[in-house]
Amino acid sequence: MKKNDMAFLSKLFGSETKSEDTVEAIITDVENRPFGVSENNVLFAGLNELGGYFFFQTVIVGQLKVKCKTGATLYFAGNNFELKLKSDMPEFESEGSDIKGRNVTKIDFQVEESEVKKLENATLKSIQLNVKKHDILFSKYVVDNAIDEEE
Repeated sequence: MKKNDMAFLSKLFGSETKSEDTVEAIITDVENRPFGVSENNVLFAGLNELGGYFFFQTVIVGQLKVKCKTGATLYFAGNNFELKLKSDMPEFESEGSDIKGRNVTKIDFQVEESEVKKLENATLKSIQLNVKKHDILFSKYVVDNAIDEEE
């Protein structure tokens, strides 16, 4: 078989290598600004209030693929700041996307009203998601001040 034939078969039947999807590709494809990034996943998030209850809504886009019945925990660490949030629903599941190897996982976390301001004003260093056997460490996404490469 020729090398091109092998590449074709690899694409057709999948290969042992991980997805070629990158964090940069995810950030480019998704219109919202990322909240955090890890090696293989991008965290999009925001605070929301519904009926007097506050939620930290997250969408993880990337290689995380999970079907959970026991909930998740989200840890925030920053300058003189730590916060642990539990998911509001124990059951959730990642959904596949049109891009091979990319999944979308939506998880909402309950947050107390007293913690909302602290979270909004915190200088975060890391965000850690624990779900099932996955332990994903996100760093706070910082927009690069470099000049765009568009010409």
